[in-house]
Amino acid sequence: MAIDTKLSEQFIDLEHTHGAHNYHPLPVVLSEGKGVFLWDVEGKKYYDFLSAYSAVNQGHCHPKILSALSNQAERLTLTSRAFYNDVLGKFEAYITNLFGYDKVLPMNTGVEGGETANKLARKWGYMKKNIPKNKARIIFAKGNFWGRTLAAISSSDDPISYLGFGPYMPGYDLVPYNDLEALEAEFKDPNVCAFMVEPIQGEAGVIVPDEGYLSGIRSLCDKYNVLFIADEVQTGIARTGRMLATDYEEARPDILILGKALSGGFFPISVVLADNEVMMCIKPGEHGSTFGGNPIAAAVATEALRVVQEEELALNSLKLGKIFREQMNNYIQSSNIVTLVRGRGLLNAIVINDSPESDTAWNICMSLKENGLLAKPTHGNIIRFAPPLVITENQLLDCVNIIISTLKAFEPK
Repeated sequence: MAIDTKLSEQFIDLEHTHGAHNYHPLPVVLSEGKGVFLWDVEGKKYYDFLSAYSAVNQGHCHPKILSALSNQAERLTLTSRAFYNDVLGKFEAYITNLFGYDKVLPMNTGVEGGETANKLARKWGYMKKNIPKNKARIIFAKGNFWGRTLAAISSSDDPISYLGFGPYMPGYDLVPYNDLEALEAEFKDPNVCAFMVEPIQGEAGVIVPDEGYLSGIRSLCDKYNVLFIADEVQTGIARTGRMLATDYEEARPDILILGKALSGGFFPISVVLADNEVMMCIKPGEHGSTFGGNPIAAAVATEALRVVQEEELALNSLKLGKIFREQMNNYIQSSNIVTLVRGRGLLNAIVINDSPESDTAWNICMSLKENGLLAKPTHGNIIRFAPPLVITENQLLDCVNIIISTLKAFEPK
Protein backbone atom coordinates (compact mmCIF):
# COMPACT_ATOMS: atom_id res chain seq x y z
CA MET A 1 0.00 0.00 0.00
CA ALA A 2 1.39 3.40 -0.99
CA ILE A 3 2.12 5.82 1.84
CA ASP A 4 0.27 9.13 1.71
CA THR A 5 2.98 11.81 1.73
CA LYS A 6 0.66 14.80 1.91
CA LEU A 7 1.67 15.53 5.52
CA SER A 8 5.36 15.56 4.59
CA GLU A 9 4.64 17.85 1.67
CA GLN A 10 2.87 20.29 4.00
CA PHE A 11 5.90 20.56 6.28
CA ILE A 12 8.27 20.89 3.33
CA ASP A 13 6.09 23.62 1.84
CA LEU A 14 6.10 25.50 5.17
CA GLU A 15 9.91 25.51 5.28
CA HIS A 16 10.16 26.46 1.62
CA THR A 17 7.73 29.36 2.07
CA HIS A 18 8.91 30.78 5.39
CA GLY A 19 12.53 29.64 5.74
CA ALA A 20 15.71 30.78 4.04
CA HIS A 21 16.80 28.58 1.13
CA ASN A 22 20.30 27.89 2.42
CA TYR A 23 19.93 24.09 2.56
CA HIS A 24 18.92 21.40 0.09
CA PRO A 25 17.61 18.59 2.31
CA LEU A 26 16.59 15.13 1.25
CA PRO A 27 12.77 15.23 1.03
CA VAL A 28 11.98 13.37 4.24
CA VAL A 29 10.25 14.96 7.25
CA LEU A 30 11.36 13.36 10.51
CA SER A 31 9.36 13.39 13.71
CA GLU A 32 10.96 10.82 16.03
CA GLY A 33 14.31 9.20 16.71
CA LYS A 34 15.56 6.45 18.98
CA GLY A 35 18.97 4.78 18.90
CA VAL A 36 19.92 4.14 15.27
CA PHE A 37 16.38 4.68 13.96
CA LEU A 38 14.35 7.63 12.71
CA TRP A 39 10.65 7.85 11.83
CA ASP A 40 9.01 10.29 9.45
CA VAL A 41 5.65 12.00 9.95
CA GLU A 42 3.93 9.22 8.00
CA GLY A 43 5.38 6.63 10.39
CA LYS A 44 7.99 5.12 8.05
CA LYS A 45 11.09 3.81 9.86
CA TYR A 46 14.65 4.45 8.68
CA TYR A 47 18.21 3.61 9.65
CA ASP A 48 20.11 6.86 10.24
CA PHE A 49 23.39 6.72 8.35
CA LEU A 50 24.33 10.37 8.75
CA SER A 51 23.99 10.87 12.53
CA ALA A 52 23.45 14.62 12.04
CA TYR A 53 26.99 14.83 10.66
CA SER A 54 28.31 12.76 13.61
CA ALA A 55 26.50 14.74 16.32
CA VAL A 56 24.46 11.75 17.56
CA ASN A 57 27.23 9.19 18.06
CA GLN A 58 25.43 8.00 21.21
CA GLY A 59 22.19 7.38 19.26
CA HIS A 60 19.04 9.46 19.11
CA CYS A 61 17.47 10.51 22.41
CA HIS A 62 19.81 8.47 24.61
CA PRO A 63 17.92 8.03 27.90
CA LYS A 64 20.88 8.84 30.17
CA ILE A 65 21.69 12.07 28.35
CA LEU A 66 18.01 12.97 28.23
CA SER A 67 17.80 12.46 31.99
CA ALA A 68 20.85 14.68 32.57
CA LEU A 69 19.28 17.43 30.44
CA SER A 70 15.86 17.13 32.08
CA ASN A 71 17.19 17.09 35.64
CA GLN A 72 19.39 20.12 35.09
CA ALA A 73 16.69 22.03 33.19
CA GLU A 74 14.40 21.73 36.21
CA ARG A 75 17.05 23.25 38.47
CA LEU A 76 19.06 25.91 36.62
CA THR A 77 19.43 26.59 32.89
CA LEU A 78 21.50 29.73 32.38
CA THR A 79 23.48 32.20 34.48
CA SER A 80 25.76 33.64 31.77
CA ARG A 81 29.42 33.77 32.73
CA ALA A 82 28.79 36.87 34.85
CA PHE A 83 28.39 34.43 37.77
CA TYR A 84 29.67 31.00 38.75
CA ASN A 85 27.40 27.95 38.78
CA ASP A 86 27.73 24.58 40.48
CA VAL A 87 27.93 22.47 37.29
CA LEU A 88 30.52 24.05 34.99
CA GLY A 89 33.58 23.53 37.19
CA LYS A 90 32.83 19.83 37.62
CA PHE A 91 32.47 19.44 33.85
CA GLU A 92 35.71 21.34 33.23
CA ALA A 93 37.57 19.10 35.67
CA TYR A 94 36.09 16.00 34.04
CA ILE A 95 36.86 16.88 30.41
CA THR A 96 40.37 18.23 31.02
CA ASN A 97 41.24 15.08 32.94
CA LEU A 98 39.71 12.87 30.24
CA PHE A 99 41.66 14.42 27.36
CA GLY A 100 44.77 15.45 29.31
CA TYR A 101 44.82 19.25 29.03
CA ASP A 102 45.24 22.01 31.61
CA LYS A 103 42.28 24.13 30.59
CA VAL A 104 39.03 24.10 28.61
CA LEU A 105 37.11 27.00 27.07
CA PRO A 106 33.45 26.07 26.45
CA MET A 107 31.46 27.52 23.55
CA ASN A 108 28.36 26.37 21.65
CA THR A 109 28.84 25.51 17.98
CA GLY A 110 31.72 23.86 16.19
CA VAL A 111 32.51 26.98 14.21
CA GLU A 112 32.70 28.96 17.48
CA GLY A 113 35.26 26.42 18.61
CA GLY A 114 37.25 27.07 15.44
CA GLU A 115 37.04 30.84 15.92
CA THR A 116 38.19 30.43 19.53
CA ALA A 117 41.15 28.30 18.47
CA ASN A 118 42.16 30.89 15.88
CA LYS A 119 42.00 33.73 18.40
CA LEU A 120 44.01 31.72 20.91
CA ALA A 121 46.65 30.93 18.29
CA ARG A 122 47.02 34.53 17.19
CA LYS A 123 47.20 35.80 20.77
CA TRP A 124 49.83 33.17 21.60
CA GLY A 125 51.75 34.16 18.48
CA TYR A 126 51.98 37.76 19.62
CA MET A 127 52.57 37.08 23.31
CA LYS A 128 54.81 34.01 23.21
CA LYS A 129 56.38 33.82 19.74
CA ASN A 130 56.82 37.59 19.45
CA ILE A 131 55.25 37.85 16.01
CA PRO A 132 55.01 41.53 14.93
CA LYS A 133 51.62 43.20 15.41
CA ASN A 134 48.97 42.08 12.91
CA LYS A 135 51.43 39.81 11.05
CA ALA A 136 50.36 36.42 12.46
CA ARG A 137 49.54 33.77 9.88
CA ILE A 138 47.49 30.59 10.27
CA ILE A 139 47.88 27.80 7.73
CA PHE A 140 44.97 25.55 6.72
CA ALA A 141 44.69 22.46 4.54
CA LYS A 142 42.95 22.66 1.19
CA GLY A 143 39.57 20.96 1.27
CA ASN A 144 38.96 22.01 4.87
CA PHE A 145 35.51 22.77 6.24
CA TRP A 146 34.86 24.14 9.69
CA GLY A 147 31.79 26.31 9.29
CA ARG A 148 30.14 29.26 7.60
CA THR A 149 31.42 32.33 9.44
CA LEU A 150 33.53 34.88 7.59
CA ALA A 151 36.66 33.51 9.23
CA ALA A 152 35.79 29.93 8.26
CA ILE A 153 35.03 30.73 4.63
CA SER A 154 38.19 32.84 4.43
CA SER A 155 40.16 29.62 4.91
CA SER A 156 38.09 27.70 2.34
CA ASP A 157 38.98 26.80 -1.23
CA ASP A 158 35.39 25.80 -2.04
CA PRO A 159 33.77 28.53 -4.20
CA ILE A 160 30.29 27.57 -2.96
CA SER A 161 31.41 28.55 0.53
CA TYR A 162 33.23 31.81 -0.18
CA LEU A 163 32.02 33.39 -3.42
CA GLY A 164 30.09 36.61 -2.90
CA PHE A 165 31.06 37.08 0.74
CA GLY A 166 34.34 39.02 0.49
CA PRO A 167 36.47 40.74 1.62
CA TYR A 168 38.08 37.86 3.45
CA MET A 169 40.09 37.44 6.62
CA PRO A 170 43.79 38.30 6.14
CA GLY A 171 46.56 36.11 7.47
CA TYR A 172 45.06 32.82 6.26
CA ASP A 173 46.90 30.59 3.78
CA LEU A 174 46.35 27.13 2.35
CA VAL A 175 48.55 24.12 1.67
CA PRO A 176 47.57 20.79 0.11
CA TYR A 177 46.17 18.26 2.59
CA ASN A 178 48.43 15.30 3.35
CA ASP A 179 51.55 17.17 2.16
CA LEU A 180 54.21 17.62 4.85
CA GLU A 181 56.75 19.11 2.44
CA ALA A 182 54.41 21.97 1.50
CA LEU A 183 53.61 22.51 5.16
CA GLU A 184 57.25 22.78 6.15
CA ALA A 185 57.86 25.36 3.42
CA GLU A 186 55.20 27.59 5.03
CA PHE A 187 56.48 26.95 8.55
CA LYS A 188 59.83 28.52 7.63
CA ASP A 189 58.10 31.89 7.88
CA PRO A 190 58.50 32.91 11.56
CA ASN A 191 55.14 34.72 11.41
CA VAL A 192 53.24 31.44 11.17
CA CYS A 193 51.58 30.82 14.52
CA ALA A 194 49.42 27.75 13.81
CA PHE A 195 48.30 25.01 11.46
CA MET A 196 44.62 24.03 11.73
CA VAL A 197 43.60 20.70 10.21
CA GLU A 198 40.99 17.93 10.35
CA PRO A 199 42.65 14.54 11.07
CA ILE A 200 40.20 13.13 8.51
CA GLN A 201 38.48 15.58 6.18
CA GLY A 202 34.75 14.95 6.57
CA GLU A 203 32.97 17.38 4.25
CA ALA A 204 35.63 16.90 1.59
CA GLY A 205 34.47 13.28 1.30
CA VAL A 206 36.06 11.41 4.23
CA ILE A 207 39.65 11.90 3.08
CA VAL A 208 41.99 9.77 5.22
CA PRO A 209 45.62 10.97 5.14
CA ASP A 210 48.68 8.76 4.78
CA GLU A 211 50.04 7.08 7.87
CA GLY A 212 52.58 9.41 9.44
CA TYR A 213 50.86 12.64 8.36
CA LEU A 214 49.54 13.53 11.80
CA SER A 215 52.74 12.61 13.63
CA GLY A 216 54.62 14.51 10.94
CA ILE A 217 52.54 17.61 11.66
CA ARG A 218 53.36 17.24 15.34
CA SER A 219 57.09 17.02 14.59
CA LEU A 220 57.08 20.03 12.27
CA CYS A 221 55.12 22.12 14.77
CA ASP A 222 57.68 21.26 17.44
CA LYS A 223 60.57 22.07 15.09
CA TYR A 224 59.27 25.49 14.03
CA ASN A 225 57.43 26.53 17.22
CA VAL A 226 54.00 26.45 15.56
CA LEU A 227 50.74 25.43 17.26
CA PHE A 228 49.03 22.27 16.01
CA ILE A 229 45.25 22.88 16.01
CA ALA A 230 43.20 19.69 15.52
CA ASP A 231 39.64 20.24 14.36
CA GLU A 232 38.02 17.10 15.76
CA VAL A 233 34.47 18.47 15.73
CA GLN A 234 33.39 15.66 13.39
CA THR A 235 36.09 13.03 13.99
CA GLY A 236 36.25 13.28 17.78
CA ILE A 237 34.25 11.47 20.48
CA ALA A 238 34.87 7.89 19.21
CA ARG A 239 33.62 8.38 15.63
CA THR A 240 36.78 6.99 13.99
CA GLY A 241 37.38 4.08 16.38
CA ARG A 242 39.48 6.00 18.87
CA MET A 243 38.36 8.70 21.28
CA LEU A 244 40.23 11.14 19.03
CA ALA A 245 41.38 10.56 15.45
CA THR A 246 44.76 12.03 16.40
CA ASP A 247 45.15 9.15 18.88
CA TYR A 248 45.97 6.83 15.98
CA GLU A 249 49.42 8.40 15.74
CA GLU A 250 49.68 9.79 19.27
CA ALA A 251 49.87 13.22 17.66
CA ARG A 252 48.71 15.36 20.57
CA PRO A 253 47.46 18.76 19.36
CA ASP A 254 48.35 21.99 21.14
CA ILE A 255 44.75 23.10 20.66
CA LEU A 256 41.91 20.58 20.38
CA ILE A 257 38.44 21.53 19.12
CA LEU A 258 35.47 19.29 19.96
CA GLY A 259 31.76 19.68 19.29
CA LYS A 260 28.85 17.78 17.70
CA ALA A 261 28.76 14.49 19.67
CA LEU A 262 29.88 16.33 22.79
CA SER A 263 26.15 16.77 23.41
CA GLY A 264 24.89 13.52 21.91
CA GLY A 265 22.67 15.61 19.67
CA PHE A 266 20.71 17.30 22.47
CA PHE A 267 22.29 20.71 22.55
CA PRO A 268 24.89 22.80 20.69
CA ILE A 269 28.07 22.38 22.74
CA SER A 270 31.69 22.85 21.72
CA VAL A 271 34.95 23.18 23.62
CA VAL A 272 38.52 24.17 22.99
CA LEU A 273 41.17 22.40 25.07
CA ALA A 274 44.75 23.62 25.55
CA ASP A 275 47.49 23.80 28.14
CA ASN A 276 48.14 26.87 30.27
CA GLU A 277 50.86 28.35 28.03
CA VAL A 278 48.26 28.78 25.27
CA MET A 279 44.96 29.14 27.10
CA MET A 280 46.13 31.73 29.61
CA CYS A 281 47.03 34.13 26.80
CA ILE A 282 43.37 35.16 26.74
CA LYS A 283 42.31 37.41 29.62
CA PRO A 284 38.87 38.31 31.05
CA GLY A 285 36.80 40.31 28.58
CA GLU A 286 38.77 39.24 25.50
CA HIS A 287 36.59 36.29 24.49
CA GLY A 288 33.43 34.56 25.61
CA SER A 289 29.82 33.58 25.03
CA THR A 290 26.56 34.15 26.91
CA PHE A 291 25.53 30.51 26.54
CA GLY A 292 29.01 28.93 26.50
CA GLY A 293 29.43 26.65 29.52
CA ASN A 294 25.82 27.03 30.65
CA PRO A 295 24.61 24.57 33.32
CA ILE A 296 22.54 22.44 30.91
CA ALA A 297 25.45 22.18 28.48
CA ALA A 298 27.84 21.17 31.27
CA ALA A 299 25.48 18.48 32.55
CA VAL A 300 24.67 17.16 29.07
CA ALA A 301 28.29 17.07 27.87
CA THR A 302 29.45 15.26 31.00
CA GLU A 303 26.84 12.55 30.56
CA ALA A 304 27.39 12.33 26.79
CA LEU A 305 31.09 11.60 27.37
CA ARG A 306 30.31 9.08 30.10
CA VAL A 307 27.97 7.19 27.77
CA VAL A 308 30.74 6.95 25.16
CA GLN A 309 33.09 5.46 27.74
CA GLU A 310 30.62 3.20 29.55
CA GLU A 311 29.22 1.73 26.35
CA GLU A 312 32.68 1.41 24.76
CA LEU A 313 31.53 3.16 21.62
CA ALA A 314 35.06 3.72 20.29
CA LEU A 315 35.64 -0.05 20.33
CA ASN A 316 32.30 -0.68 18.62
CA SER A 317 33.13 1.93 15.99
CA LEU A 318 36.54 0.37 15.34
CA LYS A 319 35.13 -3.17 15.03
CA LEU A 320 32.08 -2.39 12.93
CA GLY A 321 33.92 0.07 10.71
CA LYS A 322 36.27 -2.72 9.60
CA ILE A 323 33.31 -4.98 8.87
CA PHE A 324 31.57 -2.25 6.86
CA ARG A 325 34.61 -1.58 4.68
CA GLU A 326 35.27 -5.30 4.18
CA GLN A 327 31.69 -5.85 3.03
CA MET A 328 31.75 -2.85 0.72
CA ASN A 329 35.14 -3.80 -0.73
CA ASN A 330 33.82 -7.26 -1.52
CA TYR A 331 30.99 -5.66 -3.48
CA ILE A 332 33.23 -3.10 -5.21
CA GLN A 333 35.34 -5.87 -6.78
CA SER A 334 32.52 -6.61 -9.23
CA SER A 335 30.87 -3.18 -9.24
CA ASN A 336 30.90 -0.55 -11.96
CA ILE A 337 28.94 2.04 -9.97
CA VAL A 338 31.22 2.29 -6.88
CA THR A 339 34.95 2.78 -7.28
CA LEU A 340 36.15 3.13 -3.69
CA VAL A 341 35.25 2.88 -0.02
CA ARG A 342 37.36 4.73 2.54
CA GLY A 343 37.22 5.76 6.16
CA ARG A 344 38.10 4.94 9.73
CA GLY A 345 35.82 3.52 12.37
CA LEU A 346 32.24 4.38 11.47
CA LEU A 347 33.14 7.48 9.45
CA ASN A 348 33.12 6.14 5.89
CA ALA A 349 32.30 7.14 2.34
CA ILE A 350 31.88 5.53 -1.05
CA VAL A 351 32.89 7.19 -4.30
CA ILE A 352 30.33 6.87 -7.08
CA ASN A 353 31.61 6.23 -10.60
CA ASP A 354 30.29 9.46 -12.08
CA SER A 355 31.29 13.10 -12.22
CA PRO A 356 30.87 15.40 -9.20
CA GLU A 357 28.40 17.39 -11.31
CA SER A 358 26.14 14.39 -11.88
CA ASP A 359 23.02 13.64 -9.84
CA THR A 360 23.78 9.92 -9.54
CA ALA A 361 24.79 10.03 -5.86
CA TRP A 362 21.70 12.08 -5.03
CA ASN A 363 19.48 9.60 -6.87
CA ILE A 364 21.11 6.72 -4.99
CA CYS A 365 20.38 8.48 -1.68
CA MET A 366 16.77 8.96 -2.79
CA SER A 367 16.54 5.22 -3.46
CA LEU A 368 18.20 4.43 -0.13
CA LYS A 369 15.51 6.55 1.51
CA GLU A 370 12.80 4.52 -0.19
CA ASN A 371 14.56 1.37 1.05
CA GLY A 372 14.67 2.58 4.66
CA LEU A 373 18.14 4.14 5.06
CA LEU A 374 19.03 7.85 5.23
CA ALA A 375 22.33 9.17 3.87
CA LYS A 376 23.42 12.29 2.01
CA PRO A 377 25.92 12.98 -0.78
CA THR A 378 28.87 15.30 -0.33
CA HIS A 379 30.87 16.89 -3.15
CA GLY A 380 28.54 15.53 -5.80
CA ASN A 381 29.65 11.94 -6.32
CA ILE A 382 30.55 10.89 -2.75
CA ILE A 383 28.13 9.39 -0.22
CA ARG A 384 29.08 9.55 3.44
CA PHE A 385 27.99 6.71 5.75
CA ALA A 386 28.15 7.50 9.48
CA PRO A 387 25.58 5.68 11.64
CA PRO A 388 25.24 6.22 15.39
CA LEU A 389 27.98 4.32 17.20
CA VAL A 390 25.41 2.33 19.20
CA ILE A 391 24.58 0.32 16.07
CA THR A 392 24.89 -3.47 16.49
CA GLU A 393 26.66 -5.85 14.12
CA ASN A 394 23.35 -7.35 12.96
CA GLN A 395 21.92 -3.89 12.30
CA LEU A 396 25.07 -2.91 10.40
CA LEU A 397 24.88 -6.02 8.20
CA ASP A 398 21.21 -5.29 7.53
CA CYS A 399 22.22 -1.80 6.42
CA VAL A 400 24.99 -3.19 4.21
CA ASN A 401 22.38 -5.35 2.48
CA ILE A 402 20.16 -2.31 1.93
CA ILE A 403 23.07 -0.28 0.54
CA ILE A 404 24.31 -3.02 -1.79
CA SER A 405 20.86 -3.96 -3.09
CA THR A 406 20.19 -0.27 -3.77
CA LEU A 407 23.51 0.18 -5.57
CA LYS A 408 22.87 -2.86 -7.75
CA ALA A 409 19.85 -1.12 -9.23
CA PHE A 410 22.22 1.62 -10.49
CA GLU A 411 24.76 -0.73 -12.06
CA PRO A 412 25.05 -0.28 -15.83
CA LYS A 413 22.92 -2.83 -17.66
